[in-house]
Amino acid sequence: MKKCIFAILISLLAINVSCQKKESNSKYNLGFEDVLNGQLQSWSIPAAPGYSVSLDSVNVQSGKYSILIQAADKSDNFQAISIALPNYAGRQITLSGYVKSENVTDGFAGLWMRIDPQIAFDNMEMSDRGIRGTTDWKRYEITLPMTPAKTERIVVGGLLSGKGKIWLDNLSITIDGKDISQAKIFELPANLDREFDNGSNIEFPTLTEQIVDNLNLLGKLWGFLKYHHPEVGKGNYNWDFELFRILPNYLKVQNNTERDHVILDWINQYGEIPVCTACEKTLEDAYIKPDFSWIENSDMSNELKKKIWEIYENRHQGNHFYIQMRPRVDNLQFLNENPYSDMFFPDAGFRLLTLYRYWNMIHYFFPYKYVTDNDWNDVLRKYIPIFLSVQDRLEYELTAIQLIGEANDTHANLWGGRDEVEHLRGNYNAPFRVQFVEQKLVVTDYFNPELKSLGIGDIITHIDGKTVEAIVDSLKRYYPASNKASLLRDISVDMLRSRSHSINIRYISSGRTHEKELPLYPRDRLNFFWYRVNEDEKSYKLLDGNIGYVTLANIKDEDFPIIKDLFKNTRGIIIDIRNYPSAFTPFTLASFFVSEPTPFVKFTRGNVNNPGEFMFDSAYEVPKSDDTYQGKLIVIVNEITQSSAEYQSMAFRAGNNTTIIGSQTAGADGNVSDIMLPGGLLTKISGIGVYYPDGRQTQRIGIVPDIEVKPTIQGIKEGRDELLEKAIEIIERQ
Repeated sequence: MKKCIFAILISLLAINVSCQKKESNSKYNLGFEDVLNGQLQSWSIPAAPGYSVSLDSVNVQSGKYSILIQAADKSDNFQAISIALPNYAGRQITLSGYVKSENVTDGFAGLWMRIDPQIAFDNMEMSDRGIRGTTDWKRYEITLPMTPAKTERIVVGGLLSGKGKIWLDNLSITIDGKDISQAKIFELPANLDREFDNGSNIEFPTLTEQIVDNLNLLGKLWGFLKYHHPEVGKGNYNWDFELFRILPNYLKVQNNTERDHVILDWINQYGEIPVCTACEKTLEDAYIKPDFSWIENSDMSNELKKKIWEIYENRHQGNHFYIQMRPRVDNLQFLNENPYSDMFFPDAGFRLLTLYRYWNMIHYFFPYKYVTDNDWNDVLRKYIPIFLSVQDRLEYELTAIQLIGEANDTHANLWGGRDEVEHLRGNYNAPFRVQFVEQKLVVTDYFNPELKSLGIGDIITHIDGKTVEAIVDSLKRYYPASNKASLLRDISVDMLRSRSHSINIRYISSGRTHEKELPLYPRDRLNFFWYRVNEDEKSYKLLDGNIGYVTLANIKDEDFPIIKDLFKNTRGIIIDIRNYPSAFTPFTLASFFVSEPTPFVKFTRGNVNNPGEFMFDSAYEVPKSDDTYQGKLIVIVNEITQSSAEYQSMAFRAGNNTTIIGSQTAGADGNVSDIMLPGGLLTKISGIGVYYPDGRQTQRIGIVPDIEVKPTIQGIKEGRDELLEKAIEIIERQ
């Protein structure tokens, strides 16, 4: 129980962090007196089945209110309340408060405190002081040691595990024995540097080939120092702004000798590099090794190259200001990357920073850099003149999308700050869904049947006088994708979208060509969907012929035992993953189909201590369940099958008698890592490499079906699900 509570509290995400914006002497509602419209302010109270949390004005230790946490009779989990604090300076922090309990059984109650990331934790039970039974108001406290240089935040609260009731009241927090109102928020020097908050003030000369070459080299050096120099890793410098400090002199250099002197002076100002006794060489069996070809292939002086290698051999180790591996998941997390969201149109210096930041993140921490269409070492130079020449916000967003597309990762789209692109694409849309079928743009379903204006199976050939093929060719650079299947999937969503209330289309219906002005409707009036999901229906059903059918689109954890019991004697089971799964099945439902523990996946993970290195870890297994299904399993996939859906398809593929049918999936797997870019742009990348146990790749390739089956235009006209029909046929003929 101790380990369980610890693990869940560590992963508790529903934490109110708004208090981090308050001044250090603010009150944190530790007495539970700040109540608005009956709701407790500042505190996070995540829902836990079988528990209730409420204000109590009768049982109080002081003031008007206490907090009551109460379990239902059959509750066997826990309920926590929490509040997040900023990172304070100090040696130790103490949370104290009064707790009253009533009939606490099958668990414990207490105060709890956590210092992230995984620095320190106590919930009273960890130190064998958990509250049980019935007790009157009593003051308790827990104290944790602080390490501000490594801390991201501090979380405090109270909890009830098991059955019973507890009341919490009159909490207080002290740091080094002083009330929190007297404490100072800990700030590293990098966070205190605000010189260029309002702009870089960099004036770029007319670009020549030499200037672009110099900026290309600077971008790679800047990123190398960001992730390797010990002083940068400690958070002693705002590395964004250090770029703006070197650029004025760097842009004035007349030759390579001057350039290298400016760079050496720049590096030397950060002090001597201490000898690193913990730095290890790149392992020979590393799947991906750091790529420093740009150093040896450059025209830098031997003295400068020697300095760079010295830094690498004595690079930063341990907690890094800008990067960390996400606990238990091990995809990279980019830290302290200011999005500069107030900059609607970042100036040229900040636009160059966008390029430098993104290029180096991909160069050192993208596990699939080696499968991009273009050599990543060439991408930086290509985009320097493009980013420096853009004229407005729209052009900036479009350029960022094109850069992101160079990663060839469907996860790596532009997810934030794309208001101008969205405006360009328009807020009006046709009331029906179109998809590419047999390489043609086909009407496949209705968003709003009452607004139907074309028939199912009609083929659109022209939009506003342009062929569909020409439109796709003009748009593809703005839709980052791992492969053509996911590219066409994403483009199809916007093909009949416009800023106008109508578009002119030419289309084929019943073998004849027609032309019409197609009315469009506000997108917020339409019932958009990628795939149909009826939340009111069960995720499973028995088909004719004693065949089980399961869709992962709305599956729930509680469905797993029912499915196993209901379908154990069927001729076969069909699992439909032409969707995004609503639950995680690899270690539960997938285990129904293996007769022994079976490896199904292995990962590559990056190395913060040696950026650019990726190592394979051991393969993960689908565990065997108590009963193994004896029939045939058919898994259906298509271009909508992406990320978790692809991962879960791999787990089902490990089954004893599995056949995967359908078409190429999206080819974007692995936990995503967020990337913030100037101007408030948000993008993502697949943060860990996902492979079959034998090392076969999934990125860009996707899940390759054993039998390729695609919808046909004729089948769509007839309202048939040809993939489901094929799955049934395979089961029936066995």
